[in-house]
Amino acid sequence: MSLIAIVLVFIMAIVVTVFLSHLLPVKVPLPLIQIAAGAALAASGFQVDFDPHIFLLLFIPPLLFLDGWRIPKDAFFRDMKPILSLAIGLVMVTILGIGLFIHWLIPAITVAAGFALAAILSPTDPVAVSAMTASSPLPSRMAHILEGESLLNDASGLVAFNFAIAAVLTGSFSPGDAVVKFFLMAFGGILSGLVVVWVTGKCNNFLVRRTREEPAIQILISLLIPFAAYLLAEAFHVSGILAAVAAGIAMHYEQLSGPRLPATRMKSSAVWSMLQTTLNGMIFLMLGEQLPRMLRTLPAVASQAGVSSPWYLLLYAVAITLALGLMRFAWVWLSMKLTIFSP
Repeated sequence: MSLIAIVLVFIMAIVVTVFLSHLLPVKVPLPLIQIAAGAALAASGFQVDFDPHIFLLLFIPPLLFLDGWRIPKDAFFRDMKPILSLAIGLVMVTILGIGLFIHWLIPAITVAAGFALAAILSPTDPVAVSAMTASSPLPSRMAHILEGESLLNDASGLVAFNFAIAAVLTGSFSPGDAVVKFFLMAFGGILSGLVVVWVTGKCNNFLVRRTREEPAIQILISLLIPFAAYLLAEAFHVSGILAAVAAGIAMHYEQLSGPRLPATRMKSSAVWSMLQTTLNGMIFLMLGEQLPRMLRTLPAVASQAGVSSPWYLLLYAVAITLALGLMRFAWVWLSMKLTIFSP
């Protein structure tokens, strides 16, 4: 199937699933409906092959940029303490605890490989969190804390994953190097995003003052910024994810630094809302489309794990999920006692 046909099928599926989410008698989160729709497409013979690197570049930067742009800044900075507690403390503790638990549960997985798997599972996904909290009954402060955590925790998870993989390959690990690399990746990514927005804002304001503001051009510039921030950060081997988030947060303040036409703000909001709905929908549809192929590989995975039946993998997944939930519950309970309800 051609790329154009695939895109059109996905767009039609997004439209159908959005309407379906409103028509169902029982409230079902839209991402779950779209995952099921993707699995149904795969069952009918629909198949998509994509490069993970291209997927990461096309989908993640604009969505994280928009989340950073739209997250309430007062709430974000006010709750920075619990957000960092979850994004760094919880992720690191979970990686250690779940990594050891995975090794104990599945001895065929080494401790270092268990840490690598835990580093993948520990950070909450910002796209999923944004989609799930958009229509949830969560208190606004709790939703903002979860969104803030999901925007920042990828840096700690990615650094831990890289060092766990290095430990698997080389058999050595340096905690000091891990801490230094974490801060370099985090601050380097944030700086990359801020630089891109600052330079773009200065150039844009200079040109607008000497010509006039074109809403279409302003929207195009905003669409280019997350990709520029992400690519700049990746070129310097720092966190492109944090670069996109930092660019989104800085974009809010850059817009306040100069006058903008109401038409620009309204059109920009409409374009970005459409883009968010489309990209989120495509991500969950592709996730569902991958499920049948993943299920077909379960016998081989079970053999590699040293178990006789793929059903053991389901039990392992349930056990690891419960362990993740218990660790998060314990950390959040402690965090609430120490930080969230403090003045």
